Amino acid sequence: MNWAYSFSGFFVGMLVGVTGVGGGSLMTPLLVFLFGFKPAVAVGTDLLFAAITKTSGVWVHHGKHGSVDWKIVGWLSLGSLPFALATLYVLKYLMSVGKETTGAITFTLGVALLLTAVALLVRSVLLARTAKLGLIDDEHSTPENTARFKHLQIPATILIGSVLGILVTLSSVGAGALGTVALLFLYPRMTTVKIVGTDLAHAIPLTAVAGLGHLSLGNVDLVLLGSLLIGSLPGIWIGSHLSAKIPEKVLRPILAIMLILIGLKFVLQ
Repeated sequence: MNWAYSFSGFFVGMLVGVTGVGGGSLMTPLLVFLFGFKPAVAVGTDLLFAAITKTSGVWVHHGKHGSVDWKIVGWLSLGSLPFALATLYVLKYLMSVGKETTGAITFTLGVALLLTAVALLVRSVLLARTAKLGLIDDEHSTPENTARFKHLQIPATILIGSVLGILVTLSSVGAGALGTVALLFLYPRMTTVKIVGTDLAHAIPLTAVAGLGHLSLGNVDLVLLGSLLIGSLPGIWIGSHLSAKIPEKVLRPILAIMLILIGLKFVLQ
């Protein structure tokens, strides 16, 4: 057990609790730049870490708030899980023929971080627009001016799931911020808590499948995983209590700028 890893898990968990940003966009770059892990190992370990830590969140959303729309989770999974498996197959094939996958994973990680940064900035705008529309706790409720596009909701949701399946499997980033923004676009009158709960519920099977796939490829450090979990769980609890005292409008732009800088470093290296 490495206490430096546990402290990092605590730090990231606290930021996740305060900002609500997925741990992958923070944890994976930290493992690569601070501790020198290979991108593939950082991604694989973080995927299983995410699958475990998100489970308790879904338990609260489903059991206490009833804020998971399982139909939408199913549509997202219909796209994401097959594409996650296909991505893992491609990675396994490339490894079997001796092709280097680090470059592809690093580049995808950089792109995912840049998209997450944009999603952070767009999310507040979408939430404000949603508030003006008036919330209806029904996933099929859309504004009158977009009602003609309702028949595209299910195919679009499956397509978004497919993109997330590839992106998350290659980078461990995107299941949180990008998934939330996509749902805000597709279901603008869903309550915020239902969007968050639904996105969180979809992230569990996706990160579990992708993480177990990386485990089979030898891309998971189990000692690192255990150390991160020990630190992150109390970190998330403390961060969630601090979130009410720290202005979100201050934190999110700072976090977005940080992710842009890290993302550019991954893309350009």
